[in-house]
Amino acid sequence: MKIKNVLCSEGLTGFYNDDQAAIKKGAEMDRFTYIGEPITPNFKAIRQAGETLSIMLVLENGMIAYGDAATVQYSGAGGRDSLFEAKPAKAFFLDNIRPLLLGLDVSEFRSNARRFDTLNIDGHPIHTALRYGITQALLDATAKANYRTIAEIIRSEYHIEGESYHPIPLFAQTGDDRYSGVDKMIMKEVEVLPHGLINSVKTKLGGNGEKLIEYVKWLRSRILSKRVREDYAPILHIDVYGTIGMIFDDNIEKCFNYLKVLSEAASPFHLRIEGPLDKGNREETLEALKALKVMIDADDGVHVEIVADEWCNTLEDVKVFADQQAAHMLQVKTPDLGGVNNTIEALRYCLQKGVGAYSGGSCNETNISAEITTSIAIACSAKQCLAKPGMGTDEGIMIVKNHMMRELAIIESRKAYENH
Repeated sequence: MKIKNVLCSEGLTGFYNDDQAAIKKGAEMDRFTYIGEPITPNFKAIRQAGETLSIMLVLENGMIAYGDAATVQYSGAGGRDSLFEAKPAKAFFLDNIRPLLLGLDVSEFRSNARRFDTLNIDGHPIHTALRYGITQALLDATAKANYRTIAEIIRSEYHIEGESYHPIPLFAQTGDDRYSGVDKMIMKEVEVLPHGLINSVKTKLGGNGEKLIEYVKWLRSRILSKRVREDYAPILHIDVYGTIGMIFDDNIEKCFNYLKVLSEAASPFHLRIEGPLDKGNREETLEALKALKVMIDADDGVHVEIVADEWCNTLEDVKVFADQQAAHMLQVKTPDLGGVNNTIEALRYCLQKGVGAYSGGSCNETNISAEITTSIAIACSAKQCLAKPGMGTDEGIMIVKNHMMRELAIIESRKAYENH
């Protein structure tokens, strides 16, 4: 099955691009925007609308395969590629990539994905966002060419055998609406919550961490008082963007003692803290997280896991963090890895190494990228899957949950038919 036409269109993502460096330096919010000048290159404002380039592959059988190029909310931070802009990306794609896709046989995914993920133009790799979108479309094309679901294609090509297909626990994020958003998650019985967006010491963590302690206590109380079923016990997963390290000058013992207080405040619920430290580069961040994990694992009284995010951006990064056992869970931040073939390999590698495989991503994605990476999470038996895009809570939960259940129903129906 070959590609007979290639189309693309500019569009918007489910959230915004934020200048993380400016926010960490204390940029103040003005309702939904920020006051001040951006610091990170290519940003025109501290917060600006996220952009996508939708890639459409028209197949010989008349079907159209889709993929959306997108980046994470904090583009240009933590070693990531620069801000993605749809208009110049479209011109680049049409001039350089479209001719390579026309006539391409999409009967198989893996070799095509590797080709475009490693493609160099004028001696430079293409932007991670484009690699992300192109390989999504190629994966969707292979599924449609073979009349199978994406999860089935992945299991076949990557020789994933003997594992049952099952729902993946959802991890939802509140954005700045970290109170009402939690109520929505409790009502919908989301398995992992609330993310919390603790990206400011002054307004969200507190100079001594007191604001986050109070928030965790509130979370615990809210779940216990509002849950309908007594056995509903979500995992509390909070992203702090390195701010705990900031208030304790990256002192590992002080960070550990603080996490111990947080875990006590969360009890009886299990607690995960994402990005407790950020040393500004991969090697030092890895070593700091590893040292913190060793202290946690040595204390049976501390019920907390740490999750690596910043500086764990590429497939190589994921493998290094997993080999070093630098965290209890690694976020495979899907847009950061470029080709979705890397997401597949990263999730599988984490599982092989006994590290939590979190199929993540960003609020700054689209419904298309969310659905395709959810199929990947199903195929790879990820430990949890981000509800995305957006920060409105409901939309991401709906998109990911419904797609997951539809795909599982289709697979189950086919299995029943073929066994009949």
